[in-house]
Amino acid sequence: MKKRIISLEDIISNEEYGNIRSSKRREMIEFKKFRRIDVGPVASLYFESKDTMIYQIQEMAYVEKITREELDEELASYNPLVPNGRELTATMMIEIDDPLRRKNFLSRLGGVEEKVKIVIGDIEIYADYEKDVDRTTSQGKASAVHFLHFKFNDELVEAFNNKENIIQIGIDHEAYGHLSIVSDRVREELAKEFI
Repeated sequence: MKKRIISLEDIISNEEYGNIRSSKRREMIEFKKFRRIDVGPVASLYFESKDTMIYQIQEMAYVEKITREELDEELASYNPLVPNGRELTATMMIEIDDPLRRKNFLSRLGGVEEKVKIVIGDIEIYADYEKDVDRTTSQGKASAVHFLHFKFNDELVEAFNNKENIIQIGIDHEAYGHLSIVSDRVREELAKEFI
């Protein structure tokens, strides 16, 4: 079983990273191509991996000039988003360019983080969401970014890998109800998180 936790040894120095940054960016764009699922016109789920989290940490350390001594806090923040072998983790983003339209839309989307699911055949797996920060205000306004965990057991992993089952990602919020079918190529990519 592969090591799932990011340690300081996984992170290269800012100087080394600067030398490979543009090639690493191209590599990550290609890698993420089959880890993104659009659900309706404005919501996208970006399924994470150890590699995507290392990339995020490297980018943050490079851009913000974070020293190696300061990386412990970043590791503590990002490690919970690395799939543990029996889950899929995703960053859900509500992407609306116009600020006024986005504000109005998010004001009707409170609690959306509780309504995101993976559907395998007729089985629904609702996401657990990061509870360290309230993603919905007391006025019912949702955040534009949510961190989600879809928990699996052995039977669900088997069902996910069974090509006879159609897999869908859905949001069943009263203000935003959409369902997207997961392609075989995306399924293959996400299934790597169960190895």
